Amino acid sequence: MNERPTPRLLRPVRPVLVARRGAAWAADYAWIGAAQARAVLRRLRPGDLATGHLAPVLLLPGIYETWEVMQPLALVLHEAGHPVHPVPGLGWNHASLAHSARQVTAQIEALGLPHVLLVAHSKGGLIGKLVMASPEAHHGHVAGLVAINTPFAGSVYARWFPTRSVRALSPRDPHVLALAGHSHVHPRVVSVYAQFDPHVPSGSHLPGATNIEVPVDGHFRVLADPRVHRAVLDSLADLTPHADAGSSPGAGATA
Repeated sequence: MNERPTPRLLRPVRPVLVARRGAAWAADYAWIGAAQARAVLRRLRPGDLATGHLAPVLLLPGIYETWEVMQPLALVLHEAGHPVHPVPGLGWNHASLAHSARQVTAQIEALGLPHVLLVAHSKGGLIGKLVMASPEAHHGHVAGLVAINTPFAGSVYARWFPTRSVRALSPRDPHVLALAGHSHVHPRVVSVYAQFDPHVPSGSHLPGATNIEVPVDGHFRVLADPRVHRAVLDSLADLTPHADAGSSPGAGATA
């Protein structure tokens, strides 16, 4: 008789690995604290990165993040030639998934963006998937989604958080469970995730999507990592309509 595999969260963890992951937690919180401060002190205007010759990109930040937190990645995308647009209506992104998806759809329509690509972090990936799964919301304008460290199956830590907006990201939340059923959009999703994500311990692998694990640790600070930037850029090239057949979503991708 075959033994059942040990659940990921219950497998023995070596002391060295515990220390590394503890350091990753600390570095992650230090990074997001500094990033939030920079976002307040050095605010970009919504139109500052709106020029470029490649496919337009819409930024979808994580919960309790403004779009400026994604600035390191946004600047790289813009420098590569992508017009980059925020969704100011998301604010600090603590509203429900349905409300946030409506804000994204309204922004796409207001900007008149054809074949827009969504680049999201954490909760933003759930919002992006919901937009793609709602036929009345985008009328075929969303070409694809690149999601970074997104809890597609929820995060077990969310259920213990004191605020409802975070608890809504629990694996048991009915909206998260319903969204998991929209697998028809998965072929147009690229999930990019860290080898260790302290906020999404079960991982961000999405069946049927292109999955790219990057050898970095962290939930927030990966937004400033060049390896993640490269994975996102390659994935955007692959998702862009009429992209060159030789483009690839990057090394390490699996279906």
